[in-house]
Amino acid sequence: MPERIVAAGLSSVLEKKIAALENALREIARDHAPAALASSLGAEDMVLADVICKHAPAIEIFTLDTGRLPEETYRLIQLIRGRYGRRLTSYSPRAEAVQQYVAQHGPNAFYESVELRKACCHMRKVEPLQRALQGKKAWITGLRRQQSAARKDLALSEWDADHGLRKFNPLADWTRDEVWSYIRHFDVPYNVLHDKGYASIGCAPCTRAISAGEDERAGRWWWEQESAKECGLHVKQTAAGRENPLPGPFPQVGEGVK
Repeated sequence: MPERIVAAGLSSVLEKKIAALENALREIARDHAPAALASSLGAEDMVLADVICKHAPAIEIFTLDTGRLPEETYRLIQLIRGRYGRRLTSYSPRAEAVQQYVAQHGPNAFYESVELRKACCHMRKVEPLQRALQGKKAWITGLRRQQSAARKDLALSEWDADHGLRKFNPLADWTRDEVWSYIRHFDVPYNVLHDKGYASIGCAPCTRAISAGEDERAGRWWWEQESAKECGLHVKQTAAGRENPLPGPFPQVGEGVK
């Protein structure tokens, strides 16, 4: 295992956060195996991927290929392979679910209502995540408290009752500037859309650049009210409140391929 490089030019506060992050990921790899990073390939997840590859390589890194990601995101996946020599595990939506949604509602129905948008997110992201987390004891995210008002009370670690495993948010107390200081200092590959004003990057039709002073997630589903702006990946559900957002039969989780 390589020793951590103490880099000149980083603030002492950030160096301490980096050291804590490295230790936390090592502990997760040791005490909560098998564990996985759910990577959206955003800036935060690239920081986590860099540290995992250097200090906790036993942690799996997977991404959810919704089928509608920007071309820049796919190019980043290739860059990761070249830089770190490891392939990201990719989970895609079930073809039959996509076909049913498009047949019933049209390919861009998510613009028409919050219900149809969340149904699309469930089909393309939530259900694939359920498959990705099967057999895992912990999953890791790049969520930060500073990203939005809805995440201001984000815990570093919490029990995810919906998936039955531990959920870690090790960058919860990092600032946006600290994320980018790490990326620049260690020359971490990142999505070039960030250079065009995209603070948060998801599916191409649902993501835009933001203006100065806007919330970091203002570019996600910008046509909706702020309170609705979650895809369902990080929304706690109760057994009574959980429902299939699309009518009709669907395969059970675990069937089919990744």
